[in-house]
Amino acid sequence: MQEITRLVRAGLPEPPEKLRAGAPIHAGPVFASAFAAPGEPSASPYTYTRFNNPTWQELEHVLGTLEGGSVKIFPSGMAAVMAVFAALLRPGDIVVLPADSYYTTRILTREFFAAFGIETRLAPTANNAQAEVLTGAKLLWLETPSNPGMDICDIHLLSEAAHSRGALVAVDNTTPTALGQQPLALGADISVASDTKSLTGHSDLLLGHVAVRDGDLAAKIERWRTLSGSIVGPMEAWLAMRSLATLPLRLEKQCANAQAIAEFLETRKEVRAVYYPGLAAHPAHALARQQMRYFGPVVSFELPSRTIAERFLEASHLLVEASSFGGIVSSAERRARWGHDAVSQGFIRLSAGCEAIEDLLTDLDQALHASASA
Repeated sequence: MQEITRLVRAGLPEPPEKLRAGAPIHAGPVFASAFAAPGEPSASPYTYTRFNNPTWQELEHVLGTLEGGSVKIFPSGMAAVMAVFAALLRPGDIVVLPADSYYTTRILTREFFAAFGIETRLAPTANNAQAEVLTGAKLLWLETPSNPGMDICDIHLLSEAAHSRGALVAVDNTTPTALGQQPLALGADISVASDTKSLTGHSDLLLGHVAVRDGDLAAKIERWRTLSGSIVGPMEAWLAMRSLATLPLRLEKQCANAQAIAEFLETRKEVRAVYYPGLAAHPAHALARQQMRYFGPVVSFELPSRTIAERFLEASHLLVEASSFGGIVSSAERRARWGHDAVSQGFIRLSAGCEAIEDLLTDLDQALHASASA
């Protein structure tokens, strides 16, 4: 069965089972904090929702088929990141991070975990620079494409390099999702994503997950979740299941729009640079084609100044100015306003939605013209 079919039919019984007459086609969430569990607790599949819940379990099963591993869900992407670090890192360990990765991940290790004696090493994503600082590391953390610079690294090559030095490899796979890129199949030990973004895609949920191939790793991640109480409500898990059915349709449209937008921006004299792995001019385009099924919905580009970037955002009629990406509605923001990324004052991160591309290009055209002529 193809992935698209599995996603559309997620939660339905598989043949030869059939839905009984009058049964809902899609079952609702299971709202329960406690379950009947007489006798030995191990004899019951569910006892207490901090341990497990049937709505979670269904979502984890579906995500596991996408990732090619065992999945544990979390209430946000950062909760998933925290679970990996907390379950694996101990005082004296070294973690290698991309210098250009999502800034909150860097803050977490450099401010929180540093207090527990864990060392963070940073190296850029581009040109596989992290391979040069792996000696003695316990964990290599990758993010490809990087956020917001859209740089690419070779997951397979870096996984082999890390494993040869005894390090585990985790990949932040938020931008492409497991439908667009499969880190576990490329050699990574752990795949992490903020499902708040493209995977659920409607800008109405906070959710994250961790996928692993190794049973011992899965047990450590689950143990952290149980003890910390970093759990997802059944309603959020159910809404995510509902959103998964349209992931292939949404992602294909978003990525097609992103490609067209990137190609359009390349032609504009108002734009200093465009960063998108789907462009032939991207320095790692060949590698991106090799390891990605989709290039993702995020396009970054540079305008000449902060003032022009702010004019552009104000002049746009279709871009929502928001600090997230992956939603069905196109959005954009001037990233330097946060002060965490090494980008120019005119750097824009744009997330392509599912609108008609003709409308998006028309809007971008008038916004660029307005920002340059004001």
